[in-house]
Amino acid sequence: MELVVARAGRPHGLRGEVTLEVRTDAPQRRLAPGARLRTDPDVGVLTVEQARDHQGRLLVAFTEVLDRSAAEDLRGVLLLVDVDPDDPAEAEDDAWHRDQLVGLRAVLRDGRDVGEVVDLTHLPAQDVLVVRQSSGARALVPFVAAIVPEVDVRAGRVVLDPPGGLLEAVPAAEDETGDDGEEP
Repeated sequence: MELVVARAGRPHGLRGEVTLEVRTDAPQRRLAPGARLRTDPDVGVLTVEQARDHQGRLLVAFTEVLDRSAAEDLRGVLLLVDVDPDDPAEAEDDAWHRDQLVGLRAVLRDGRDVGEVVDLTHLPAQDVLVVRQSSGARALVPFVAAIVPEVDVRAGRVVLDPPGGLLEAVPAAEDETGDDGEEP
């Protein structure tokens, strides 16, 4: 299974260092010198030569990137590793793979069905779940704990607590209606 560990940002300096937007809980392991990373889009395998903190940002030098121009060509490229999700050594807290999320039911906290997760998209600010709602419309749901407080892969669902307007109107739960099934 594929795990996105970082997204390449802007170049730093003239020797080909790149700033990274880290997307892993274990950057010291995933981005250690000698680590080999696949890329999306495919620009070839990159080998970490050096990684260092610079004013709160991670800077990485890759063996294959020799100058600023080559570093600029990496801007926006995702850095990937293959992992075995069943291997405890590969586990990351609160980390799910796209393949684990696609197909899960999306429900509200009270259990009302919203739709189905059809994709996980990596945007610059954060990851988002793409939810196909019952009407067929798609909603981009920020994949943050405040909005997606629970992911239960075994139960086949994600629980959403969306702010108003993020999703289409969902019918009221049965206990919110009168005895005749009409809204009060």
